[in-house]
Amino acid sequence: MSTKDELLQLFETRKGEWLSGAEIAEKLQISRTAIWKAVETLRAEGYAIEAVRSRGYCLSPDTDIVSAQGVGKYLKKDLDITVVEEVASTNTMLKELASEGAKEGRVVIANSQTAGKGRMGRQFFSPKDSGVYISVLLRPRTVAPEKALKITTMAAVAASRAIEEVAPEEAKIKWVNDVFVNDLKVTGILTEASMSMESGHLEYAVLGIGFNVYLPEGGFPEELKTIAGAILQKKEPDAKNRIAASFLNHFFEIYDDPDHLHYEQYYKEKSLVLGKKVDVLSGTGTRRAEVLDITDDCNLVVRYEDGSEGILSSGEVRIRPLKEGKSK
Repeated sequence: MSTKDELLQLFETRKGEWLSGAEIAEKLQISRTAIWKAVETLRAEGYAIEAVRSRGYCLSPDTDIVSAQGVGKYLKKDLDITVVEEVASTNTMLKELASEGAKEGRVVIANSQTAGKGRMGRQFFSPKDSGVYISVLLRPRTVAPEKALKITTMAAVAASRAIEEVAPEEAKIKWVNDVFVNDLKVTGILTEASMSMESGHLEYAVLGIGFNVYLPEGGFPEELKTIAGAILQKKEPDAKNRIAASFLNHFFEIYDDPDHLHYEQYYKEKSLVLGKKVDVLSGTGTRRAEVLDITDDCNLVVRYEDGSEGILSSGEVRIRPLKEGKSK
């Protein structure tokens, strides 16, 4: 770990406290000159660090920059976290690490993505400074491909819980992979998997999730203005680190439990589509239906307009608006 990273870890664990140069030098076994250089580097990265003669240094408690140290101080589980300022896609980066043998629990977090991945080949809007974009490497044992849906639904539950810990609003889940606040999408989830040809089970899965923490500078693009929203309407101290850590804590709490803590009931209770009229989108077209139930496997039970019923294990639905306007 570099001097800058060690200093940031110390600042994050004691955010808002004054640390004298002598104390820092003793704890990190570095010189005063090395401290000053590391502080200047952190300031250049956007960290608000005060320096007062006879008092030392203090990282402002209002700072809200995502970092491995900032997330780590809230984690309940030991995870290998890499934070990058910008990347094409955290999922793509982590899949490359997975192919090189990275272990389960490897996490990549970005402040922005230039080619963030969404479902159905779409791009996930990932602007700088307004969101947190996370990918998690999983190596589940003896999991068949059709059960991979559970990873996505576990993540949706973990995301909704994390949002409600940070924001004063209720989070709702739109099957299968979106989380909404005040009827606007604030989180999208994409799970990508590699299957073993020998066993027919997953070799690994990369769980990707993006949180719209704040409204982006200049607002959302025109095509997203009536669809996308933000978790928080104003800056909150350490919100990005808290959301990221809370999501990881809740996800692994469910994932690591043999019975997955029976999260399916919570998923159902948080459903945004249960009992609603929806459009079911598939490769063959769009069919209108009503959502009747959600199974224990988090599949969607629907009744089509012709009276026939079906169970959806994948795909996409859009809630049909009561009045004219865009559906979700």
